[in-house]
Amino acid sequence: MVSPPIRVLMLCMGNICRSPTAEGVLRARLREAPDLSVVVDSAGTLGYHVGDAPDARAIHHARSRGIDLSALRARQLRPDDFEIFDWILCMDDANRTAALRLCSGHGEDRLHLLLDFAQMGEREVPDPYYGGPQDFERALDLIELGVAGFIRELRRVTGRSSPIRT
Repeated sequence: MVSPPIRVLMLCMGNICRSPTAEGVLRARLREAPDLSVVVDSAGTLGYHVGDAPDARAIHHARSRGIDLSALRARQLRPDDFEIFDWILCMDDANRTAALRLCSGHGEDRLHLLLDFAQMGEREVPDPYYGGPQDFERALDLIELGVAGFIRELRRVTGRSSPIRT
């Protein structure tokens, strides 16, 4: 019997920097974990950039790590996302709080901070939008750590034990 795929949504404010980067990183790492069946998407809590490609700087820095974000397009978080997705991984507390307001108590257990899976001191991926190259690199570093921890959690909850390269 084949299990349905696990559905994961990455969430930030505008869906042009952190959440599409996290979507791209998770997709790339899942290629190294073919035993996990996961569908990945991303969204923003605000609709400022709906339909836009990720920020050119996010695309550039992700590409330098072999991750292509260029085909992704921003969309806004919708109430039905809380029914569709098993996990909604937020980049920071502000966007988790915004998502909580939208879910109206249904699906709130699906909301988590991505970096909670990294088991480190930092809990939020800082928004690199108003920063420089180092800020995009730092966001990528943190996202990589969060994604690696999240995949470990998926392995734990699904009973899969194959190691993933981090």
